[in-house]
Amino acid sequence: MASDDAFPEDKQQMMESINRFMNDSVPHNHTLGLSVVDLGAAEATMRLPYSENLVGNPETGVLHGGAVTTLIDATCGISVFMKMARMARIATLDLRIDYLHPATPGKDLLARAECYKLTRAVAFVRALAHHGDPNNPVASAQGTFIIVED
Repeated sequence: MASDDAFPEDKQQMMESINRFMNDSVPHNHTLGLSVVDLGAAEATMRLPYSENLVGNPETGVLHGGAVTTLIDATCGISVFMKMARMARIATLDLRIDYLHPATPGKDLLARAECYKLTRAVAFVRALAHHGDPNNPVASAQGTFIIVED
């Protein structure tokens, strides 16, 4: 896919299809309430809605790091699919996350990931998680994903 205009179906239909797939095949993502909110040729943006059930420390109300990690990992995976322009089995090889500051209690968290390099067997991805301002990220990530060809 060279640009957003190259999508085989309109963007909204594609996001709905991906959200259905994620909810049906990854119960953990469904339980967290993750959803795709934007797509590009090699990018994806997902939302993690704030929930008191996902708080790591009840005294602060800050989201648990595991929920943030899941958001970033899922978003990175979707960006790989967008870069490949097809579905294939992938798995996270490595995911490094730098937590820059705590997520703000009560606010949804967004993650945007870009698959910037794709080889025959490995995809390279970078991501930011934020509350709507990518210039003030909560976390920054770098990851690699293996592409499993059948």
